[in-house]
Amino acid sequence: MKTLTVLASLMIATFFSSCGGEDKPKTETAAQEEPQSMVKDPEAYDPKRGEGKYTAESLALGSALDEAKAKIGEDASNVKCTSCHKMSDEKLVGPGWQGVTIRRTGEWIMNFITNPDPMLDKDPEAQAMLELCLVRMPNQSLTDDDARAILEYMRKNDGLK
Repeated sequence: MKTLTVLASLMIATFFSSCGGEDKPKTETAAQEEPQSMVKDPEAYDPKRGEGKYTAESLALGSALDEAKAKIGEDASNVKCTSCHKMSDEKLVGPGWQGVTIRRTGEWIMNFITNPDPMLDKDPEAQAMLELCLVRMPNQSLTDDDARAILEYMRKNDGLK
């Protein structure tokens, strides 16, 4: 029983410390410094596409929502995503999903959710999210079909009809 109490306490402490906390004031020198990108060749990196195999052409997002895919995406996200992400703009462990398909391109989202490590290493926007949440998104080993369905669910959440 004592072991369960200790484990539960550790889990609760980890949850509350993983993505919250007060913003610490920056020192004057930190405020003046520009963040340095980890991208080795900024000319070759496309921040609208990200790092991965998906391009606008290969993704071929239609303007109409695929309701069947969105339902599959909802089911997949309930298993793999919602323990860290809310459908609102509220941060949990990771950022909330509301408006993500408006702020990011479909190929960026697909590249990030299927290939998070290189994106976190190279992409300035992904690095900024990491600074806010302090927890790297784990690779969920999503299939291409599941990732595409999750993207469709995100699009539905953002009001695409």
